[in-house]
Amino acid sequence: MVDSSRSFPASASTTAASDLGFDASRLDRIDAFLTSEYLESGRFPGFSYVVGRGDEIAHRSDLGYADDAIFRIYSMSKPVTSIALLQLIEQGLAKLGDPVSRFMPAWADLRVFADGSASVFETKFPEREMTVQDLLTHTSGLTYGWMLRHPVDGIYRKRGIDRLAGNTLEEMCDALADAPLLFSPGTEWSYSVATDVCGRLVEIISGQRLDDYFDEHIFTPLAMNDTGFSVDDERADRLVANHARKSLSPFGVPESATAVDGLDDDTVMIDDGGESSPYRSTPAFLSGGGGLVSTVSDYHRFCRMLLGGGQLDGVRVIGRKTLQYATTNHLPGGVDLAAMGQEVFSETTYTGVGFGLGFSVMLDPAQAQVISSPGEFAWGGAASTLFWVDPVEDLIVVGMAQLMPSSAYPIRQEMKSLVYGALT
Repeated sequence: MVDSSRSFPASASTTAASDLGFDASRLDRIDAFLTSEYLESGRFPGFSYVVGRGDEIAHRSDLGYADDAIFRIYSMSKPVTSIALLQLIEQGLAKLGDPVSRFMPAWADLRVFADGSASVFETKFPEREMTVQDLLTHTSGLTYGWMLRHPVDGIYRKRGIDRLAGNTLEEMCDALADAPLLFSPGTEWSYSVATDVCGRLVEIISGQRLDDYFDEHIFTPLAMNDTGFSVDDERADRLVANHARKSLSPFGVPESATAVDGLDDDTVMIDDGGESSPYRSTPAFLSGGGGLVSTVSDYHRFCRMLLGGGQLDGVRVIGRKTLQYATTNHLPGGVDLAAMGQEVFSETTYTGVGFGLGFSVMLDPAQAQVISSPGEFAWGGAASTLFWVDPVEDLIVVGMAQLMPSSAYPIRQEMKSLVYGALT
C-alpha cells in the first residue's frame, strides 16, 4: 500500500550491479530522477520497478509503495492472454490461420463499416474472414469504444460493448458479432478489444473459465501467487489506490474521484482499493485484455520465463520456438506500426516498432528515437505500468505506478534512457 509518510526508500539489490554489467552509481540515478521528477513534484503517488539480467536482479526500488504492493496492470494482461492462446495452438487445438468463426460461428457474417454514423451506417463485405492471427496482432478490425475517433467506436458505446457495461466475456463477443469492423482484417492495425476475444477463445477451446485456465497453466506453474482478476480479503490492504489526470484521461473520471494531498491539482484518486473497489471481488467480465492485478515480483517472474525461452525454474510454460515466433514482427511486409494506418492511442509508439503475437517488437531503435535493441519486446498498461525484455542484452525491466492515462508522462522513454545508460 502507499507509504503515507511520503518517504522514498533506497533501492535494494539481489546481485551486485557491477557483477551484472551495470554501473551502480548510474542505476542509483534512476531513483534520484524518479523521486525529483515524479514523486516530489506530485506527478506520481509512487513507482516500483526492477532491473534485472537473466535470472538476477541488479536493482529493485519501491518508491512510495511497499515492496509487495498489488497493482492494476490493465493491458499488461494482454501478453498473459496471448501466451495462454499460444499454449493451445501448440497443442494443435487451434491454428493461427483459423477463422475466428471456427470457434464462434456467428462471426462468419462480420461486415466492415463503409459509411455513415454510429446511428445510421452502411457496411460492406470484408476482403476475407478474421483469423486468430488477426486477433493476436491487432489487425482484426476491432476497436475500443473509448477511442472517440470513428463511428464504429460510437457504435460500441451506443450498444454497450464494453466490459464496464456489466457484460460477461461471452456476451461481449456475441455483441461484437453484430457490430461492423473498422477495416477488413489484415489490412490495418488498431488497438482494440481483440485480446479480450482471445481470452474468450481460450475459454471455448480449453473448456475452462479464463481465470481458472490462467491459474492452472500460467500463474501456478510460475508461482505468480498475487496475480489474478481480483484481490481477496487477506491481501486487500496491499491493493494500492489508482489515480488519473483529469485533463488527459480518455476513459473519463468518475464523480467520486477525490483530490490527494501531495499530488498535483490535475490528479485525482479514482479507486482507493477499499471495499468498494471493483477488484475486491471476481468480476463478471474476465478481461484478458486488461483485467488483471499483479505485483512487480510476479510480473518479473513472467518476464523471466519469456527471457528464458518459455521456461522458469525448470517449468516450461511455452515452447522456445513458439515464443521466438511470437516475439518477431508479424505485420505484413515487415513494416512498422506507422505504416499500418492511422495512429491512435496505444501502449507503444509507432515509428520503428512492429507487432508480434501479443507484444510490440522493436525494429529500428534509431527510427523509434529510443535507446534499445532490435528484437526487444514489450507492452504496458493504462495506469503507467511497463515492461520490456531485451534478449540482446539479457535484460528485463518491469515498472508499476497507478496513474491514468499512461500517455500522461514520457516515463517509458525516460526509463529506457536511464537503464541503458547504466550498462557498462
